[in-house]
Amino acid sequence: MLFDFDYTLADSSVGIIESVNWALASLGMARQSDEAIRGTIGLSLGDTFASLVGDAAAGANDFTRLFIQRADEVMAEHTVLLPGRREAVGALSRAGYRLGVVSTKFRRRIETVLVRDGLREPFEVVVGGEDVPKHKPHPACLLAAIRSLGVEAGETVYVGDSSVDGEAASRAGMPFIAVLTGRTDESRLRAWGPVAVLPGVVDVLEWMEGRRDGG
Repeated sequence: MLFDFDYTLADSSVGIIESVNWALASLGMARQSDEAIRGTIGLSLGDTFASLVGDAAAGANDFTRLFIQRADEVMAEHTVLLPGRREAVGALSRAGYRLGVVSTKFRRRIETVLVRDGLREPFEVVVGGEDVPKHKPHPACLLAAIRSLGVEAGETVYVGDSSVDGEAASRAGMPFIAVLTGRTDESRLRAWGPVAVLPGVVDVLEWMEGRRDGG
């Protein structure tokens, strides 16, 4: 079972908003609203820049560099696990599920938060944005994770909160569980044919056990 990170396991929106606007201001560009930036969470940095300022590819590399510079300073302290995630992950691990995290966020940031909050051990693999040449919705990150685990896509489920997650799972040939803790409405999530749409990660174990029991 693989999990997206932002808005699925954790909320780092405060750090992302700070880093985006710091990068934009450093480039002499207008700050963006919190709501607009929240709508880009889960995208690659290049896609985030394009979404916020339009087709301005010439500035994307500088934006990415500046975002990373600021995020190195503020991201970890502004990232918190969503309620119940620690308990849900622990219960899934104890139930025998092999777990991983797959995200466009840098692996080092994810692992810093997981170690800090005592949640690194249950995850056998963490794949971040620096680990693959292409980011979601390209399936490279999911395929890297299952290669590391030595399993097939059909034996794995990806749990995420966005259309980008659903598309990546679909392109990887992997079942998708959508959770409603992100910024994507249910109808857009259902467009990717999820095997389940659940309120959050805390509901995944009950659904999986019901499926196992034929419920």
